Amino acid sequence: MSQADWLLALTKSQSKAAELFGRSEEEQRRLGYFHTLREICQQPWTWLRTCQVMLAAREKFQKSLEGMRSLTLTGSGSSQYAAECVHSTIRNGAGLRTESVGGGDLLTYGGKVLPPDRPGLLISLARSGDSPESRGAMELLLDTEPEVRHIVLTCNEQGSLTKAWRDHAKVLVTTLPRETNDQSLVMTSSFTNLLLAARFMGMLAKPDEYERLCRGMSDIAKEVIAKNFDALAEIAKLNFERVVFLGTGSRFAASREAALKMLEMTAGRVTTLCETYLGFRHGPMSYVQDKTLLVGFLSSDPILRAYEVDLLQELDRKNLGLSKLVVGENIPLRILRKQDLAVECEGLGALGDEEAASIDVVVAQLLGFFRCLQEGLRPDSPSKDGIIQRVVESFPLHTPS
Repeated sequence: MSQADWLLALTKSQSKAAELFGRSEEEQRRLGYFHTLREICQQPWTWLRTCQVMLAAREKFQKSLEGMRSLTLTGSGSSQYAAECVHSTIRNGAGLRTESVGGGDLLTYGGKVLPPDRPGLLISLARSGDSPESRGAMELLLDTEPEVRHIVLTCNEQGSLTKAWRDHAKVLVTTLPRETNDQSLVMTSSFTNLLLAARFMGMLAKPDEYERLCRGMSDIAKEVIAKNFDALAEIAKLNFERVVFLGTGSRFAASREAALKMLEMTAGRVTTLCETYLGFRHGPMSYVQDKTLLVGFLSSDPILRAYEVDLLQELDRKNLGLSKLVVGENIPLRILRKQDLAVECEGLGALGDEEAASIDVVVAQLLGFFRCLQEGLRPDSPSKDGIIQRVVESFPLHTPS
């Protein structure tokens, strides 16, 4: 099914989609959701285009990895969370010591926070490539770490990272499809596409498997959006003031991005917390009040799921929270109360929990989008006072004298 046909079917089956997409472009822009809505809903198709970009550059990536003894992924803000979602799966596939490090840590500590094994490869993820940390960290490491090579994965062919280093001998710059460079303040398409692009670094020897993964993720996302658009709009209307996002492994990294999306899209009116299921008992459970929405990314692995179900049932026994939103496959009815919502993701278990982060985040993006509208804010620019901006505003970079 083409993207246009899918969108038409969505507006016929989901009344909220019919309402939002049914308005003229001028009215959507006036209400401030034109870009964000499209950027969320286009993701299943952008993933397929990003897949082709990465496959076409496979030989270049393999050459960059030759002889490497360590691999580090980095980014700032959402881009850092994208790196955290995939670094453990890349480690398993690439057979290298693999870590994720925030761009701010690289800027302030330089090579001290990189794995000691040299030579090493640093993969930088960036939507715009214009943030001060991205530029500053790259300059610092090129000057001080001669045994570190660089790959830049970015959504912006006109960004500073692309322009400054695309011809540098130690830097390989790869630009994702133009439509992944979100025009909205919040990262949606850019986040999941950067995540999926980085994922290829652990599958360079298995290009066919990578393509199947991208197609599988795309199919799941189409169904999740098509079947849950209205339901997520309804749960976003609940009278919650706080949201807790729970996940395990790479899905905990997804919960960090999910928490940020809700915080950004509501301009801080809805506060958020993210935690692992097992870590939640060690103090963070005290965050839950009567007006708290609990969002659980539920694993398919039976051992992980057993621990997660135990925690969700404990929350029910203690009568904590306003409602639960559970995302996963074959979600057991025993963990759902009358007011809870289950988002079924058929096929997710077959792909594996380590690949589920993108689907979790798509659900969280829609939840944040609908809550933003409920708050009377504009999803394309929810920070109406300009407290945060699409690209972090410039700040001084401090270097040793």
